[in-house]
Amino acid sequence: MGILLQVRDLKTYFYTDAGVVKAVDGVSYDLKEGETLGLVGESGCGKSVSALSILRLIANPPGKIVGGEIFFEGKDLLKISEKEIRNIRGNHIAMIFQEPMTSLNPVLTIGLQIGEALELHRNMNKKEAREEILRLLRMVGIPDPERRIGDYPHQFSGGMRQRVMIAMALSCNPKLLIADEPTTAVDVTIQAQLLEVVKELTSRLGTAVMLITHNLGVVARHVNRMAVMYAGRIVEQGPAAEVYAHPQHPYTIGLLASVPRLDKPRKERLVPIDGQPPNLILLPPGCSFMPRCSYRMEICSKERPELRPVGDGHFTACWANMER
Repeated sequence: MGILLQVRDLKTYFYTDAGVVKAVDGVSYDLKEGETLGLVGESGCGKSVSALSILRLIANPPGKIVGGEIFFEGKDLLKISEKEIRNIRGNHIAMIFQEPMTSLNPVLTIGLQIGEALELHRNMNKKEAREEILRLLRMVGIPDPERRIGDYPHQFSGGMRQRVMIAMALSCNPKLLIADEPTTAVDVTIQAQLLEVVKELTSRLGTAVMLITHNLGVVARHVNRMAVMYAGRIVEQGPAAEVYAHPQHPYTIGLLASVPRLDKPRKERLVPIDGQPPNLILLPPGCSFMPRCSYRMEICSKERPELRPVGDGHFTACWANMER
């Protein structure tokens, strides 16, 4: 499989009255054709901002992509014109946004909203677009699509709205699907259904997927590789099975230790990660995770570690890891 997406040293900052928020601060990763990459971390670590940067959807002001390169099929998305990036959005790279109730237009029917992309990118007329919308709604499991095509977002449940978002995202057969917390607003049962829908459809279409989540259970089941983010940087990345079996960064170890497991005694207590995420305006000079880390050493407060190989395709950014 060839490389579909290459992100190199991406930096996206927000300039506020309080100071510069380094939301994404030197992120690099690759995504192969047909592959599923999981981007994992606590809220506020920069997962969504890094994804929005790919499509140049950062609100300016206050946000600005200040450095880096984003190559999609060999083309740097940060250097192309606004017209070219509009053609790529929704057509070649699609995104399922985190909260469908705020992503869908409340005053337009779901049929009109899905049909807009079909008419714009696939040059369909109204009749062709209607037939394709009905096919897409059936594909994602919306019952009675002939009637629901004329309904508004508020007439759908959270799970059904998210299915509409999936249908909209896949309407133009994109090469890359970015799913930003696609199961945030729904219960656990519906989460599993939605993720299976995404997995089945993207596998059928050969679509590469970037799955953004803080749910490690989702990552274990649905991704090939994973990247763990903390304070705007990737601190560990590698094959998902390898990272789960042999986590190397203290933050990854902490995340896995804080998740309930069925193979552990019921009364065994979970181990929380002490402290709070750092202020992205006032990041410490060394490792950002140092104040919360039980493995910290003197060098951790002075120098920021870079990603280094610890296995086949497995990388981590940790001074203490080199001593263990």
